[in-house]
Order: sequence, then structure tokens, then C-alpha cells
Amino acid sequence: MKAILEGSHAAAEAARLCRPDVVSAYPITPQTHIVERLAEMVADEELDAEYICVESEFSALSACLGASAAGSRVYSATSSQGLLLMAEVCFNVSGMRQPIVMSIANRAVGAPLSIWNDMQDSISLRDCGWIQLYAEDAQEVHDFHYIAYKVAEDHQVLLPVFVCFDGFILSHTYEPVDIPTQAEVDAFLPPYKPYNMLDAKNPLSMGMYATPEYYMEFRYEHDKAMARSADIIRKVGKEFGQKFGRDYSNLVESYHLDDAEVAIVAMGSISGTIKDAIDEMRADGKKVGLLRIITYRPFPAEDIAKALKGIKKVGVFEKNLSVGARMKGCVGYEVKDAINDSSVSVLSYVGGLGGRDVTISDIKKMVSEIEAGRGDCFLGLRQELI
Repeated sequence: MKAILEGSHAAAEAARLCRPDVVSAYPITPQTHIVERLAEMVADEELDAEYICVESEFSALSACLGASAAGSRVYSATSSQGLLLMAEVCFNVSGMRQPIVMSIANRAVGAPLSIWNDMQDSISLRDCGWIQLYAEDAQEVHDFHYIAYKVAEDHQVLLPVFVCFDGFILSHTYEPVDIPTQAEVDAFLPPYKPYNMLDAKNPLSMGMYATPEYYMEFRYEHDKAMARSADIIRKVGKEFGQKFGRDYSNLVESYHLDDAEVAIVAMGSISGTIKDAIDEMRADGKKVGLLRIITYRPFPAEDIAKALKGIKKVGVFEKNLSVGARMKGCVGYEVKDAINDSSVSVLSYVGGLGGRDVTISDIKKMVSEIEAGRGDCFLGLRQELI
């Protein structure tokens, strides 16, 4: 079925079709429409789930953790300060290997207060052990939830997943979305079968105290599970493509990279603007390409190195700021490390913070800066305000 949906409702429809047993979330702009819609679905008996109303985001994810540990398929959603309030619980969820799926409508983090988009929130939690998927459009927002549950619940993985998409730019924009039937989703995503669960008849403990003799081995296994998830994501993405016609078997997407002399690396909805800018620059004879990172965790280092092989000038567009770091953004360091070639120039460009518009002209300027070897700068900075 084709429907015209805002990105938030595309996420809510996918969550409904995944048949969660428990939904717990706290409203925060620009995520609120997701959980409002799910609350309506539960009230109208469109979704057979327990909807838990809580007093904060910390409580929301704590409720999800308990429900997941008890053997339920669980869903939540949040943004910005709400995600940071959950930070402690995010580490607990991943450390306890609970396959929770949570939508992140990416939003800037205060202060100063901003309700508009950048990726500071989810990228700030890049090390908490959650798989992170970044959508470019509403269709991917919808599709990634099915993939997220199937990957998270795979017994070779058992890790939670952030499905990240740009607040307002995607969450509040209407686009056509293909929505599968419940029967089609059920055929793709089987009922949840917990690896372990709390059961009074078969007692066990989760998230226990670990002395120095044991803690590091837990973290090692945690990291190994994240590494294994890359192949599971590829496998599930291919299965999704075979069933629904949209293949997500790659952790990155290449656009005009085959003959590129300059490459831009980016994540999320800005990739659409970059593609339009590349089309214009190619019409003028500039050989520019895009590498879109879809899966930020696990970080697809080998895929990036392969896609950018032979390209000597690379610019990373960053919708986050690592304050005090030489490269300014977090993603650039990892791209540079993945390429691991001193002859390749990898430069970082911060833009779009707090919802600042990023135009085709900004992307063209970025390419000029890459060509000139001038990096680590802010795109679209208003000099008169400094």
C-alpha cells in the first residue's frame, strides 16, 4: 500500500507492524508525533500492546529494559536531551544484551536550547553499544525498523538499535511511503524468541556486579557482538530487498564515485541535497561523488576504504561538533582511520547545526575547500555574529 505520511508516522506504522508487546516513551519535540500515534493505535485497538506512561525518558527506557528482560518485544522513541537523560540506561540495555529498538528523531542538544535538527544526540552516544542506522528519507525511516528488529533479535547479535532520522526535516515532512501488509511483515519478522528472560520458575540474574576479574571479558564479548552484527545487517538487508524490492545489503551507499576525484562523506537526509549538488557540479565537469554512511555502528571501515579507494581528496560533512577536537566532527576521524593512507587528504566540515539550512551553494563551497585543502571549518557560519 502506498501512503503519504510524515516521517514520524512512517516510524509509528512500522513499529505497529512489528507487533511490539510493550511501548514506553516520553514526548519530546520532534519525536512526539511517533508516540502520540502509537498511543492512538493502542487506544483504538489497532495495536495489541501495553503502553506505559512515564514521567521521564529515563523512566521510559528503564520500563523498556524491564519489559525486554521479561521476554517482551519492546519499542521506544526519543530525541536530544531525552536521549541524553537515558544515557545510563542505554549502556545498561546494551550491556544486558536486550534487543530494544528505539527511533531517534535527531535534534540539537542545548545549551542554548534548540528544537531543530543536527546529530549531536545520537553521535554523542556512539560508544554505548547500540547499533545505529541513519535514514535518508521517510521510506528508509519506515523500512529500517523491520530490519532493526530482525537484526537486534538475532541470537548472534542481541544488541539494541537506534533508527536515526533528521528531526523536522524527515519527522515532519510528508513523503510517499510503501507500507507492507501485516502478513508480509509477519513472514519477514518472526515472533520474538528471547535468548534469556526473567522467569520465576527458572531464576537467573542480569546486569550483575562484575569485579575486575570479569568486567573486561564482558566488554570484549559486547564488542564482538557489534562486529558480528555487520554481516547480519547485510544478510537481513538482502532478505528485505528480496521480499520488498528495496535492497539494504550495503552498509554504505555510493553515488558517482567510480570516476570521482573528490568525495563527500555524509549521513542522513543531507545526502539528498549533496546528490543534487553533485548532479549540478558534474554538469559543469567536476568529478565529485558521495559516500553515504548508513550504518554508523558498527562502523563500516572496510566498506568505506573500498568505496573511496583511489580518491585522494575526501571531505566529511558533519552534523555534530566534537568541541576542542582538531577535526571538529566525530565521523571524520573514523573515516580517516578507515582509509589509513597518508597520501589521502581527509578533511572535516561542520554544518547544519541547530537546524541551520545547508544549501547546494554550501556543498559547492565545501567542494572548493576540499580541492584547496582547507578543512576543519564551519559551513554557513555567519561571520557578523562572531
